[in-house]
Amino acid sequence: MSTNNNSNGGSIGLSGLLAIVFIVLKLIGKIDWSWWWVLAPIWFPGAMLIIGFLIYCIVREIRIKKLRR
Repeated sequence: MSTNNNSNGGSIGLSGLLAIVFIVLKLIGKIDWSWWWVLAPIWFPGAMLIIGFLIYCIVREIRIKKLRR
C-alpha cells in the first residue's frame, strides 16, 4: 500500500477563490465589471511582486551610486 502525502495541501487560496467568485458573478450577470477587474485577483499579486522588485532594484542602484561617491 502506497500513500502519497503532498505538502501543498491542494488549496486555491484567497486570490483563487475571489477570482472564481468574480468570474461566476460576471458570467451570470450579477456584476457589470470589466474583465480586467474580474480577473484582478489573479494578476494583481504578480503585478505587485514585479513593482516591488523594480522598486528594490532602483533603491539598491541609488545606494550603490551614493557609496561610490
